[in-house]
Amino acid sequence: MARLTISMLPITLILLCLTCKIESTTTSAATEATSSFIRSKCSSTTYPSLCFQSLSSHASTIQTSQHQLVQTALSVSLERAQSTQSYMNKLGKFKGLKAIEYAAIKDCIEEMSDDVDRLSKSVKELKSMGKDTKGADFIWHMSNIETWVSAALTDGTTCMDGFSGKSMNGRIRSSIKTRITHVAQVTSNALSLVNQYAGAY
Repeated sequence: MARLTISMLPITLILLCLTCKIESTTTSAATEATSSFIRSKCSSTTYPSLCFQSLSSHASTIQTSQHQLVQTALSVSLERAQSTQSYMNKLGKFKGLKAIEYAAIKDCIEEMSDDVDRLSKSVKELKSMGKDTKGADFIWHMSNIETWVSAALTDGTTCMDGFSGKSMNGRIRSSIKTRITHVAQVTSNALSLVNQYAGAY
């Protein structure tokens, strides 16, 4: 009986290796399918490379679901907006800035607060509608989301307008511009994906 068990070991190992190889191939195919899906959807956005870069790390969550793709894109925009809002709040506490700079930062903080609020509403709205929402309900929810995300884009532009004057500190203006621009770009991509999804029904 012991000899039989020993003789079966190579066969068992071969079967295990074959199983591992099949699972690896299946996983690889699924990963490739998800990457292709994300890249395809991102190709029609304003910033396709940034779109793919910011969403590909969430591939396991997105898989090939357009609903989840939009949900993730909105969440990424919200996270960037919240990070920028936090940065602006800290910047507003710095001492030694000009009065015009404090005023511009204060206005920008308000704009970023609106930005975060609108993106938060968009994320919650998409979650509430569910993946199987159809018809008039789908159109109503998506219309709300499109309106809020579009308004969020305007918030970023308004924020930057306050730092356009030459009297502004160059380093502060550059730092804020970099952050606001990034928020605007991921939000623009999110809006493109929202529009794609809305147009699918």
